[in-house]
Amino acid sequence: GVILTKADGDSRGGAALSVRQITGKPIKFIGVGEKTDALEPFYPDRMASRILDMGDVLSLIEEVERKIDRKKADKLVKKVSKGKKFDLNDFRDQLEQMRNMGGLSGLMDKLPGMGQMSGMVEKQVNDKSLGQMEALINSMTPHERRYPDIINNSRKRRITLGSGTHIQDLNRLLKQHKQMQKMMKKFSKKGGMANMMRGLGGMMPPGGGFPR
Repeated sequence: GVILTKADGDSRGGAALSVRQITGKPIKFIGVGEKTDALEPFYPDRMASRILDMGDVLSLIEEVERKIDRKKADKLVKKVSKGKKFDLNDFRDQLEQMRNMGGLSGLMDKLPGMGQMSGMVEKQVNDKSLGQMEALINSMTPHERRYPDIINNSRKRRITLGSGTHIQDLNRLLKQHKQMQKMMKKFSKKGGMANMMRGLGGMMPPGGGFPR
């Protein structure tokens, strides 16, 4: 059989058809990232959906089921549901989960109608930028990660020097965290966060999903 690499690019889906026609061999796996664990089984119907920019929600659900840390996800749901603030430790966990799933562009590539935007997103949010954000958070004290509102100009200078970044990078990170914090607060009202996670769990195959 054949392993088709770099299938997360725009042109590789069509190449799958050519490889099958020329070699006469079935395609067994496709590579969707840089790391050795970024291999997934090849499904012709799902590849056709990606080529037509109809997304691949089934593969996305399977990837979430396989790579998301359920204990951390459940802990975050309980924390936010109790009205506790989404802090920078939580934000760092989300960045790590995103990196494990191939970055934001890798997720968007599997959503209907979003395939063409994944390339644009990749230019703005890639492994380098995710690593930079994690470096900024790691340069903070535990107290600063829990209470980011205390980060004043002198603290910003220390954090950026320690992470090899710039003040505007830190300001951008803090702004993104604020936006995420507001979103989490909105989900926590009237059980919205739990309902969202349960809804995702209901989409999982039998026997899978997030804890309820």
